[in-house]
Amino acid sequence: MSDRFTLMQTWLSSLEILKKVDFSEPKPASSDASFRRYFRIKIAGSSSLIIMDAPPAQEDSSAFIIVSQQLKEMGLNVPVVLAHNLAQGFLLLSDLGVKTYLSVLNESNVNELYSNALSSLVTLQTKGVLFANKLPAYDTELLTAEMSLFDDWLGKKHLATSMNKIQGIAWHDLQNILVKSALAQPQVYVHRDYHSRNLMFVESENQPGILDYQDAVKGPLTYDAVSLLRDCYISWEEEQVSDWQREYFLMLTKERVLKKDEWSGFQKSMNLMGIQRHLKASGIFARLYHRDGKENYLADIPATLTNLTLVAEKYPETQFLVNWVEKTIRPKLDDLLL
Repeated sequence: MSDRFTLMQTWLSSLEILKKVDFSEPKPASSDASFRRYFRIKIAGSSSLIIMDAPPAQEDSSAFIIVSQQLKEMGLNVPVVLAHNLAQGFLLLSDLGVKTYLSVLNESNVNELYSNALSSLVTLQTKGVLFANKLPAYDTELLTAEMSLFDDWLGKKHLATSMNKIQGIAWHDLQNILVKSALAQPQVYVHRDYHSRNLMFVESENQPGILDYQDAVKGPLTYDAVSLLRDCYISWEEEQVSDWQREYFLMLTKERVLKKDEWSGFQKSMNLMGIQRHLKASGIFARLYHRDGKENYLADIPATLTNLTLVAEKYPETQFLVNWVEKTIRPKLDDLLL
């Protein structure tokens, strides 16, 4: 990685946009669950810029540039791509600051911040209609592959447990139920990772800064909203979550995306979508540890499982999952944590 750092410095020095200003040596800004890394450089005064380091062997940054432009055209608050070198995997971006939603959320500001985030989400879904048709589809194959991460990486790899024949049939049936529910929803522009670590609090704006959108797809209406409201990294009381679901629903009815008599079906669809996402997330956290050596994500698995069972308990067709998690997955996970 030191070779890439030298390569990055050479690239920065060659940029016309930076040749007439003094800028500091790049300092680590953040990293994420992919192979991407981010660095910050200080320039004249108190301003700063971000460099994305996305090794081209592992990451295709062209999608980031395309989606950035689309979101900017919708009026959303996203980084501006100031320069790029796709062959080397470097992008120079405007800086949205250091305050993630996760770092600032509390009981006194959460309603306002979540309202802003939901409003931006509705903008994405309504103004992104034509753009969504150019995105990959969040189809049966992809939805199922994501859920399979739960069994493959958390179950088999991390906990060394596998399902018997009867459980395997129930698992297959559950996946079909969740996929059917997802595909029955209106299909819209989906950020695909819309949560408190990828939303930035920008004091001068009444909308969040939005990051990490390069994996956008055309998919289920409720996916991004449930990613926010049933976040893997921060939890809220169930009554509060239901209130936010209702607020989001009313925003959608105002925009005529949904009708007012669709509330109960909408809430269930969002809850089932949350199950799909939390199966995916739990598996990814285990994969990040075993494949990529990122141990810190293991700490997020217990809360993600709690989110999973909390919702799965609500419906008869998802009781198999509750039993499997509570009787097999969670006890084995607890044993590893001892």
